[in-house]
Amino acid sequence: GGVASSFSAGKGFGSGIFSRGVEFGCLRIPTGQFMQMDARRIPFIEEFDVITAFDVLEHIEEDEVVLDNMYRGLKSGGGILLTVPQHSWLWSQSDDYACHVRRYSAKELHEKVERAGFKIVRSTSFVSILLPVMLFSRLRRKGDRKFDSKEEFSIPKPLNWLFEKLMQVEKILIRKGWSPSLGGSRMIVAKK
Repeated sequence: GGVASSFSAGKGFGSGIFSRGVEFGCLRIPTGQFMQMDARRIPFIEEFDVITAFDVLEHIEEDEVVLDNMYRGLKSGGGILLTVPQHSWLWSQSDDYACHVRRYSAKELHEKVERAGFKIVRSTSFVSILLPVMLFSRLRRKGDRKFDSKEEFSIPKPLNWLFEKLMQVEKILIRKGWSPSLGGSRMIVAKK
């Protein structure tokens, strides 16, 4: 299963700015083609049907340059799929540790995507059902306490199982058209 088998008729290309990430991609998806590339300098013009950026833009100061490059790299009628963390009020040491430059508001992201020339087809928050848990966790870790990057991944198995089931319910609801305005992340599908 997975993405590679779901789109077996097409070619998959991946890129990353760091060689370790490119190596990891090659190991995870041996049938893909990977290259080291800076998203601020995408050298392709009208080359791709779809370009994805999953939790990428928030790391790059020049996010609008990246969106412009993505637009140029797409064939006519092509599309993008983006995910980003959202809500500045969720900023925490986790964002600092992950080297985030920003957490987006829906309005800010919509404006930047549209300014690059895209037409938004779908925009929705996700990690909405678990947003109260996420907020509680971030508030609990604020202050003088030493930050532990592994702490948010150290969840007891029964609780992790419950969170996974809640995320599956949310995924079903979003596929059926639910578009919550609040959530830890935002997903955008847009067309050239």
